[in-house]
Amino acid sequence: MQKLILAYKNFAAHKNISHIGLGVSAINTVKTLRRMGVQTEVWPILHSRDLRERLQREPASHVVISAPWIPSIEIQALVGAHPETRFAVNCHSNVGFLQADAQGVRLVREAMEIEAGTFNFHLAGNSAKFCKWVTSAYGAPCTFLPNLYYMENDMLPSRPLYRGGTLRIGAFGATRPLKNFMSAAGAALEIARSMKSDLELWLSAGRTEGGGDTILRSAHAMLDGLPGVTLVENGWKSWPKFRQCVAHMHLLLQPSYTESFNMVTADGIAEGVPSVVSEAIDWAPEHWKAECDDVLDIARVGRRLLQDDHAARDGFEALKFHNEAGVRAWTAFLCH
Repeated sequence: MQKLILAYKNFAAHKNISHIGLGVSAINTVKTLRRMGVQTEVWPILHSRDLRERLQREPASHVVISAPWIPSIEIQALVGAHPETRFAVNCHSNVGFLQADAQGVRLVREAMEIEAGTFNFHLAGNSAKFCKWVTSAYGAPCTFLPNLYYMENDMLPSRPLYRGGTLRIGAFGATRPLKNFMSAAGAALEIARSMKSDLELWLSAGRTEGGGDTILRSAHAMLDGLPGVTLVENGWKSWPKFRQCVAHMHLLLQPSYTESFNMVTADGIAEGVPSVVSEAIDWAPEHWKAECDDVLDIARVGRRLLQDDHAARDGFEALKFHNEAGVRAWTAFLCH
């Protein structure tokens, strides 16, 4: 019987981390596939032995490990011990973000070697661009297993257009340089000034990576003391509470330099809130995209979306189209 397991590293077992991006991604994918009739479960694990021991009790036909983090020698042992199970390690980064994870790059290259020497293991990526790069640059296969975002129904969330008052703009995600939060802050300030509105800019806080603490200090230096401008540091929350925060916004700014999906943009769509994105978030509507290194272009697109009656619907349709294509990719994997 076919049974798919999505296994991710349970960072929640460590203190001060309660919002787990890979866990949120996994539960959305599982819920979407289960609605399609696929028996699927999410397994949070701390070590490869957790996965090995549970598979001995609860066999599965397919296991996808979210992100390259398990040592290759342990992956080989898992694959050898369960020859009837098809395994994949799914990279959740596009090529650009790999600069922040040398260990992950090494494991990706070793995964190619494992796949070449086995019949039941695959290197995978949740970005089609990443998969195409692996194949073109290394001559190795890379299975496309994209994020799926669970949509409760076909009802579009109601979203009244911004009609004045304090403008709430959110720029959310792990506070790291590649998220381009300073450009988002600069664009939010320009939007508010051109619209003659007070501004609340909400930035994620509490999970700084690779210089993220400097980003928050720089954002405060840009905005503190300006009349009518408030910078709100939004602490790390559980995903349901974060969705409530997203729903409170008029607009999201996600002008990332590199992405493989971007869960925050999908969260906004689920709550009827549009996002200004970069071309890195390729599944989003084309007219939501701005030049990531042009702050005034980000602001221009943001002003337009704030006044666009159809923005929420366009995002909703784009996410549905992404899901439909994604389900086909997962189905192809499960059929092997």
